[in-house]
Amino acid sequence: MRRVTLFFLLIALNLVSFAQFEENPVTWHYKVDGNTVVIDALIKSNWHIYDLGPYEDGPNQTSVTFSLPEGVAKEGDISTNPKSTKYYDEYFNTEIGYFEGNVRFAQTFKNETSEKQLVSVLIEYQACNNQACMPPQEEKFQFYIEPCVNDAGASSGTLGTSDGKSMWSIILEAILWGFAALLTPCVFPMVPMTVSFFMKGEKSRLYSSFYGLSIVALYTVPIAIIIAVTYFVGGDTVTADIFNWLATHWLPNVLFFVIFIVFAASFFGAFEITMPSRLVNGSDAKADKGGLLGVFFMALTLVLVSFSCTGPIVGTILVKSTQGEIWEPIITMLAFSISFALPFSILAFFPSAIKKLPKSGGWLNTVKVTLGFIELALGMKFLSVADQTYHWGILDRETYLAFWIVIFSLLGFYLIGKIRFANDDKVEKITVKRLFASIITFSFVVYMIPGMWGAPLKALSGYMPPLSSQDFVIQSQSQALPASSVPTELEMSGKPKYSDILRLPHGLQGFFEYEEAVEYAKTVDKPLFVDFTGHGCVNCREMEANVWSDPTVRQILNDEYVIVALYVDDKKELPKSDWITDNQGNTYTTIGKVNAYRQISMFGTNAQPYYCILDPNTQKLIVEPRSYDLNVNDFILFLKSGLKTDK
Repeated sequence: MRRVTLFFLLIALNLVSFAQFEENPVTWHYKVDGNTVVIDALIKSNWHIYDLGPYEDGPNQTSVTFSLPEGVAKEGDISTNPKSTKYYDEYFNTEIGYFEGNVRFAQTFKNETSEKQLVSVLIEYQACNNQACMPPQEEKFQFYIEPCVNDAGASSGTLGTSDGKSMWSIILEAILWGFAALLTPCVFPMVPMTVSFFMKGEKSRLYSSFYGLSIVALYTVPIAIIIAVTYFVGGDTVTADIFNWLATHWLPNVLFFVIFIVFAASFFGAFEITMPSRLVNGSDAKADKGGLLGVFFMALTLVLVSFSCTGPIVGTILVKSTQGEIWEPIITMLAFSISFALPFSILAFFPSAIKKLPKSGGWLNTVKVTLGFIELALGMKFLSVADQTYHWGILDRETYLAFWIVIFSLLGFYLIGKIRFANDDKVEKITVKRLFASIITFSFVVYMIPGMWGAPLKALSGYMPPLSSQDFVIQSQSQALPASSVPTELEMSGKPKYSDILRLPHGLQGFFEYEEAVEYAKTVDKPLFVDFTGHGCVNCREMEANVWSDPTVRQILNDEYVIVALYVDDKKELPKSDWITDNQGNTYTTIGKVNAYRQISMFGTNAQPYYCILDPNTQKLIVEPRSYDLNVNDFILFLKSGLKTDK
């Protein structure tokens, strides 16, 4: 009995000593794989938590308690990976186990109902280091378990690996993402650049194959290296800052914009972009080496330029690599990069084949000029990203649209023969192909014109600056929120922080700084809707245009939640009082870096968009977070589930 009393006295003393700690050394996050929930604990260096015990007379063991609805049962016991480290504790006179680094818990369920069921989990644990222990902590969250079709469909619950069906589904998803990435605004401009680059190439089979292999290697090898470093050195020592820099910093974005303008001018006939002489001279080994280097740097340009669109996918895989999964992220990235590189490899070979065809005529130059117009328009996306992240104010939505309307109008006139360039043949008559192409082009122009007065243009949401950047907007009745539900101003003293440079879409009101939003949510007793977003996030704009625009979604967000939009790529420097320093001594000084650090430290992910519903009093998740998904009904259910469990 005296031993137990002494133990609790030590804990009481530790409570005082740990008042200096600002952050919990353990970060929790989870995912649902089939009917198995996988819970990851990321434990900071020099800290540990105790295992599941049980201990009748010992330290505070970790416990994971599930609240199961009727019809749902656990299959087997909860498992851990790795197993706990055991030692004999003389003070407690018993063998004790503990976890360091990262540990994964997994529990499989069987849902015998016909609908998906909500399961709640309570995790109780205590973190200690060599000097003292933190007070006991709790972690709560909820997730859905799908109904079981048959026993074979249930997940095995084995940690660190995936069953064959699950792994193949991941590979298939990665392949589909690779093909889908070709249609994004920062990847599609590389199609005409590839065609132009290889137009005069020799030995196309060798170069096109090497081009594709280079793309695959540039995506997969760095990821494999990062995974190796994070696994063998420690997840906290490696960050994704370089990827954020490539996607949002003004220097690479302005450079890419200039490159596209130069290529467009070349397509128009101002000058000719030619391959280095070494590339077309295959007579010696030195020339071959130079040629392959040229192809490699072309592949490097493609990977760097496309990263602002493929970055969220790569970022998700990077976070996955810190969760103990070694091969799955590498295989996933390999599948993604192969499907992404395959069309470019075909295009690299295709120009040489076109050149050998007889009677090619002037149609090839028409294709080049058309691609030049498209290159000119899509290149503006990079300048727009830099403009938004640094708040230059030179390319608002109406200015961006004005350029696009003029560019595509000129393309339409070119297609009907009203505009000619130096290398064009005279258009004696309009072919059927030109006629249909011009009809499509002018129709596109007509579609864009209402956007000058605030039309949402949902089909272009990923390419356009946000609607909130437009000075003149006529809001339609369908877009307007009911007057009774729109507050004239937030019930607080002064305007929210950063509201002079940041806006929410569709007339919604909210915050742009986390602590301020939490305090306001406590005051009005509403759950907090956290939107991790970015100026350069294409998927974020698509969600806002296609999902947030729904009247029911806007109504719920406006009436039932306190919204905070946290931009992870904003470059505005913060006052020194708002800087954040982590346990490793890294200091975050801009809006974007502070918000990115908050997302990773709180939720273990750095992909956007990422939507979280929190209880402002505990700052814990109410429901499972949600990412990019254009299903409006599912998003409404997500919002409503946050309200149901909030009380």
